[in-house]
Amino acid sequence: MTAGTARGSRRDNEDSGHDELTAVQAALAAEHAAVYGYGVVGGRIAGDRRTEAQAAYDGHRARRDALRRVVRDLGGTPQAAAAAYELPFPVPDAAAAARLAAELEDRLAAVYADLVRAGGAVRRREAAAALREAAVRSVRWRGSGVAFPGLVERAAEAAPSGSASAAAGAL
Repeated sequence: MTAGTARGSRRDNEDSGHDELTAVQAALAAEHAAVYGYGVVGGRIAGDRRTEAQAAYDGHRARRDALRRVVRDLGGTPQAAAAAYELPFPVPDAAAAARLAAELEDRLAAVYADLVRAGGAVRRREAAAALREAAVRSVRWRGSGVAFPGLVERAAEAAPSGSASAAAGAL
């Protein structure tokens, strides 16, 4: 191996480490938003669905806390949660709360799909598990699923800016 090859390998490793940190930070930001969003969902939903919302809220808090540790382990400073998040649509009742929960999970699946691509072997496994959990929760909230969870957001981002998906980055 030549000196040039060794330097190229180090740069590739640094770039992939930066990509992984960026993807973990994005997942952390999405988990912050999900925790906030599930607070709204829990306030508008009742009965068995409230128990489901509480379980999702607790799961997202735990994953958020784990991602904070991962960011530190990768040498970064964990992104703080915003004081509030703009909801993608009004949530006046239980039906809208269920739609919000499904939307949160769809967005999380997209972020975890990115982390699957950017992460190392261990991180890929963890991100794939998180993507799978988000996809399952989305199906439970919505009542139907998509063929490739995590890729739905990509199609929405390509939509014209006047569409309903224009506010996709709000929460």
